[in-house]
Amino acid sequence: MSGHSKWANIKHKKAKADAARGVNFAKFSREIIIAAKIGGGDINGNFRLRTAVEKAKAGGLPNDTIKRAIDKGVGNSQGDNYEEITYEGYGAGGVAVFIEAATDNRNRTAGDIRSYFTKFGGNLGETGCVGWIFEPCGLISIEKPKEVNKRSKEEVKVFDFDKLFEDSMEFDPMDVWQDAEDDDFKIKTATDKLESTAKGLENLGYTIKSAELTRIPSNSNEITDAAVAKKVLLLLEKLDEHDDVQNVYSNFEADESIMNLIDT
Repeated sequence: MSGHSKWANIKHKKAKADAARGVNFAKFSREIIIAAKIGGGDINGNFRLRTAVEKAKAGGLPNDTIKRAIDKGVGNSQGDNYEEITYEGYGAGGVAVFIEAATDNRNRTAGDIRSYFTKFGGNLGETGCVGWIFEPCGLISIEKPKEVNKRSKEEVKVFDFDKLFEDSMEFDPMDVWQDAEDDDFKIKTATDKLESTAKGLENLGYTIKSAELTRIPSNSNEITDAAVAKKVLLLLEKLDEHDDVQNVYSNFEADESIMNLIDT
């Protein structure tokens, strides 16, 4: 296994924090509704629902909103009938883009997404055109332990990467590495092993920061033109802002010098 997995899931924050908060709340609620609809409303027996609720709580979604979303999912109250759908296409410079959405109106969502690709120099493609690039997998994050406070001598359970690596081998992971950006330990699993790996590591005493299904591109497309890179980023930002879009994945990559030329 490699020391790290190089991948990109570009997301830019909206200028208006309140608007972004509203969009995120809508995404959290839809994921909870779908998770409850598929696997039932028992958090302890529905791993997808449990992770959706944990993510929603971390994002500030109120408990009563979470409860209403679960009720909608299991059919205890009326609500929109969301379905999961994916879209694939190419951004400016041939950057591959894969989109996961939850919608109650396919025609509306497809029309909006197609218009975004067109506006920013890309094109919405056929199913399968770039999907092969984005490998579905599970991704577990474990926060790196803080050092023991020497003054207070507070006892903190400390482990290092080598220990985690050794322990994780019991669950046959696809990759284990330490992220260069947030310093967290990452464990990549097969999709059907995400739940068992996360629970197994918890039983060994590790605190799971997050555990989710995601997609990691098998290759990257490095853009060396600032104008093209800006179009790609604007497309990814616009997609991420859409209420129906749950996740956006891209193989976009650009050197820091190129990113510095972009007026954000």
